[in-house]
Amino acid sequence: MFLDDSLAFTLNSLDRMAQRRSDAEWLARQAASAEARHLGFIGERPLVVLNPLGGLALYSLPQSSVREPVFLGCEDGEKPIFASQLPEEQDLSAFGEAVKAIDLRSLAMQSILPPAMLGVLAQARTLLHWHATHRFCSRCGVASEMRDGGYRRHCPACHADHFPRTDPVSIMLVTRGDHCLLGRQARFAPGMYSALAGFIEPGETIEEAARREVFEEAGIKVGRVDYHSSQPWPFPANLMIGVMAEGLSEEITIDRTELEDARWFPRAEVKAMLEGTHPAGLTVPAPFAIANRLVRRFVGET
Repeated sequence: MFLDDSLAFTLNSLDRMAQRRSDAEWLARQAASAEARHLGFIGERPLVVLNPLGGLALYSLPQSSVREPVFLGCEDGEKPIFASQLPEEQDLSAFGEAVKAIDLRSLAMQSILPPAMLGVLAQARTLLHWHATHRFCSRCGVASEMRDGGYRRHCPACHADHFPRTDPVSIMLVTRGDHCLLGRQARFAPGMYSALAGFIEPGETIEEAARREVFEEAGIKVGRVDYHSSQPWPFPANLMIGVMAEGLSEEITIDRTELEDARWFPRAEVKAMLEGTHPAGLTVPAPFAIANRLVRRFVGET
């Protein structure tokens, strides 16, 4: 098990080589290099090596055998790494007995890989998903072409350029005195409560989104909003922007279309939830998620 106090998906060991990606000839040389390696995905599951050393299953792959591989960057400054979508029926035994396809959430929860490798997987997953769902020009409908190693799609008909998207989400821990506001959705694991969260809408600041979402979901008015930290969340392409927010009111009015429950928790009870000693078995999200870090800030641990 690799121990690190960083959030999952926040570290990335690759040099993304942004200054070279627009050079098509340079990219072609990288793809043809004997040192080029591919990180394969079957659906949403990356291939990883399950052995005492652990690691990503990087392998050589003929350029003609994959469709639109994306360039992730260079390892150690010179070894190009690409990500490729493999067929669902791919025979994993071709890569060795230790190679398995495992979903990102499980990899993060189980600490199977070093933190920097999780960041590489987040980058790859987000890019591959975007290309799979944005193959046609949104302006004229013609099939678009990958450019810049996967960081742009170009329409040959109307010449529009399209770029990978990141969807910002405000996740906020509302506090009022010795209490914090936590809620749960029906899809959560039994007994788990978390910070409230919601997508930031067009023309909206992080602070405005935090105030709006908390009021819409729980009927609580929010005053001061302070940035805490952020986390890429590749499910499929979110950026979680964590904030601490000041609650100005106490009475909760739950939007049942968004939340199953919401309540104020005293600090002592939150500590028990973090420690796994809550008498009713209530918990908070695992340490790999930014909500856990926000809760730990509230109890004075970060």
